[in-house]
Amino acid sequence: MIRIAKLWVIVMLWFLPPLFACAGSIGQFSASSDIGAVKHKGAAIYDPASQQYRMSGSGKNMWVGEDELHYAYTQLTGDFILRAHVAFEGTGVDPHRKVGWNLRTSLDTGSPNVHATVHGDGLTSLQFRASAGGDTQEYPMAIKAPDVIQLERRGDTYIMSAAKMGQPFQVTSVSNIKLGEKIYAGLSLCAHNPDAVETAVFSNVRIILPAAKDFRPYKDYIGSNLEIMDMKTKNRRIVYRSSDSIQAPNWTQDGKTLIYNSKGLLFNFDIKSGKSTVLESGFANNNNNDHVLSWSGKLIGISHHVADENNHSTIYTLPITGSKKPTRITAKGAGHSYLHGFSPDDKSLIFTGERKGQYDIYSVDIKTGKETQLTDTPTLDDGSEFSPDGKYIYFNSNRTGMMQLWRMHADGSNQQQLTFDNHNNWFPHVSPDGKKIVFLSYMDDIDPGDHPFYRHVYLREMPAEGGDPEIIAYVYGGQGSINVPSWSPDGSQIAFVSNTRL
Repeated sequence: MIRIAKLWVIVMLWFLPPLFACAGSIGQFSASSDIGAVKHKGAAIYDPASQQYRMSGSGKNMWVGEDELHYAYTQLTGDFILRAHVAFEGTGVDPHRKVGWNLRTSLDTGSPNVHATVHGDGLTSLQFRASAGGDTQEYPMAIKAPDVIQLERRGDTYIMSAAKMGQPFQVTSVSNIKLGEKIYAGLSLCAHNPDAVETAVFSNVRIILPAAKDFRPYKDYIGSNLEIMDMKTKNRRIVYRSSDSIQAPNWTQDGKTLIYNSKGLLFNFDIKSGKSTVLESGFANNNNNDHVLSWSGKLIGISHHVADENNHSTIYTLPITGSKKPTRITAKGAGHSYLHGFSPDDKSLIFTGERKGQYDIYSVDIKTGKETQLTDTPTLDDGSEFSPDGKYIYFNSNRTGMMQLWRMHADGSNQQQLTFDNHNNWFPHVSPDGKKIVFLSYMDDIDPGDHPFYRHVYLREMPAEGGDPEIIAYVYGGQGSINVPSWSPDGSQIAFVSNTRL
């Protein structure tokens, strides 16, 4: 990841990356202003390098019939999801200083609103005013001093989710609040003391426009954010946005490029320049998101759907620089073959194969094409990946009900379940040092054999030998987010895709 000297600046157009560039804007927000008769002027400042916001604000309260606060806002229509990591700066003057997401009908002090808020003393609540100048009500939450705040609008229902970083969301909601179709939505800060000025920092700020309720999977798509996350700080940067579906970024060995797929093709994304170019794959122009790089960094393996072979997913390899004539690995008529990994010696590939009426994990010798079956269950085994030392293969399987993570020896023996929770866990990716696994977790409301697009999901991490998983990212995504090995070569970062309508 390219770093520049850290400098908080009031955003002007020439400091903004193309990602959020708009004259007069503050990052993703169209403007900021004080609401109500505050004594001290507030400000919202954006740091393009970290994509973080720093806000200062005064104000006596956000309660009863009027509000005083500082507000960075945009206007939205329809359903949306707002998410941010929030942190006060300093000890503060009043224990009830407030920070969070605020939705308003207008910029008037007594506007109807819904406010997902965290107080300085840790009190966390969903607050709302149903009519202009009316009383404010609230639904307190059990969680204290959360780090992550999410506010989602579904029609006239507003859902607040809050979590301490690493833990699952706790949720509350309110319905039948009529704010109107087009409303103000943004970050807010109130000092709860007219003579004080408080500050807060917002990171991983996301304004998400979800897929329509009636979208058709694998036919209708929404836009994509290509993100890079620092594994130490968990700060995320959007490095590229596309109105198309882009999926499954994996890192080249030199750390300079991310390879992803979109519309059946492969693309090289140059991290420094922010530009994407097509990776030549010749006749293989119907590739899915199962593409992996060899450990030597010289080859890329792909899964291309062959039109005249019942559209079967078929494995090929080609040089990392591209080729018009990829080399076929899996045999004609063998059945669907979904690639997931190279062996560390680069002599074989492991994949999920449709063979004998079920999907199991196989290895295939690159030189001879000989296949070896490694698992044998009537349920789904998928997402296989070698450990760096070649001793283990990690995979996911729903053989015990929920989709869970497993590990086996490289020859398929000693198959051992690693996760046992109420999430559906997919695509274990082992860190370059072999010590950790990052994986994708769906909630328990999906079919364990499915990994759909456009859902609330977690990226989680745990020790390679198993243990208690910890959430490292709260994401709207799913299919295509992290299907392939996504660690940077030095293990300091991961890349993934999140989704929103653009």
